[in-house]
Amino acid sequence: MSEAETQKRPRKSRSSGPRKGVKTVTVEQIRSAARRPADQTATLIGLGLNKLHRRSTLEDTPSVRGMIEKVAHLIRIVEDPA
Repeated sequence: MSEAETQKRPRKSRSSGPRKGVKTVTVEQIRSAARRPADQTATLIGLGLNKLHRRSTLEDTPSVRGMIEKVAHLIRIVEDPA
């Protein structure tokens, strides 16, 4: 392949998101990570959040719940209409 052809190809996503049939939780960042400890900023990034009002849908696992609890004052859980 030529260099031009490899640049046109879209990159594959590293994570395909939550699997089908698995319980999920959607979180939204409602407060800034500015002037917060570095571990809280890293937790937000781990949850897929880095700017205000961004939403991320994650698998509902104990590790994700622990991350949510750690930054509960910066995010809110979005209720999905089901």
